[in-house]
Amino acid sequence: MDYKSAGVDIEAGYASVELMKKYVKETMRPEVLGGIGGFSGAFSMEAFKNMEKPTLVSGTDGVGTKLKIAFLMDRHDTVGIDCVAMCVNDIACAGGEPLFFLDYIACGKNFPEKVADIVKGVADGCRQAGAALIGGETAEMPGFYPTNEYDLAGFAVGIVDEKDLITGKDLKTGDVLIGIASSGVHSNGFSLVRNVFTMTKENLDTYYQELGGTLGDTLLTPTKIYVKALRRVKEAGIRIKACSHITGGGFYENIPRMLPKGVRAVVKKDSYETPPVFGLLQREGNIAEEMMYSTYNMGIGMVVAVDPADVDKTMAVLQAAGETAYRIGYTESGDKGVVLC
Repeated sequence: MDYKSAGVDIEAGYASVELMKKYVKETMRPEVLGGIGGFSGAFSMEAFKNMEKPTLVSGTDGVGTKLKIAFLMDRHDTVGIDCVAMCVNDIACAGGEPLFFLDYIACGKNFPEKVADIVKGVADGCRQAGAALIGGETAEMPGFYPTNEYDLAGFAVGIVDEKDLITGKDLKTGDVLIGIASSGVHSNGFSLVRNVFTMTKENLDTYYQELGGTLGDTLLTPTKIYVKALRRVKEAGIRIKACSHITGGGFYENIPRMLPKGVRAVVKKDSYETPPVFGLLQREGNIAEEMMYSTYNMGIGMVVAVDPADVDKTMAVLQAAGETAYRIGYTESGDKGVVLC
């Protein structure tokens, strides 16, 4: 009896590391100390010593049951982007700059090429966010996960000067809400998605005219990463008063998180274009509108609140950064919450 006969292939682990190294190297920042393969990742803070009050911000998350779509389609090079996005968008939402990322892959069997594909996606996400992939773990767990399945989660650390933290404390009545378009469903609500659509390879490969592609490709579209766009707004001298990353819980749960007591948000549903995938999902699942807005991003992945005088400049900066942005609402006095109209 040995470890391999028990289901853990150490040699496959070594092969995975070798295959992923080229992707990891592409994410390196000057602050990273040491090479790939150490017991921990080291990152110098020397470059940030001139901040008045350097403050670390962090985020952790996973991809969730969106992975089931990847398993059925046998496509594993995009879910890593989702994993990074879910973490770094939260950091950017607080005004932070993501510095580094670590991933955790747990699988029933280590197929080196598959693991390398997953890490390729993680590295793609890190490059989009400007974060270094400084470490990770691949755990082969036979008997715990099915042979062809895995879980993927991650952890990111960023930095912000305390005075630049986005907290929402200075938000006031009459401030304007700007929504930045999502790329689709992102990485939330897939347990409901998988109950609406028949989860077979044949169905996922079905082309839908209204989607302009197959159902599977549409659902696997990676979560948009907003780090660089929000950084551009900050660099333009615009003060973002509050910010909300629209993830699980949709509008109803996430927008109130950025509001102080006595202020509510008013969002106009017809102020922006809702991607067709949400209409298809609602129709096929006979899902109530309120449930859609309390589960999905409905086409808006990030909401920022700015002073009315900064609206035009903010919109121009976001457009120059390659984002589609909409003026979707405003704040007013009232019980903390969100009103959709």
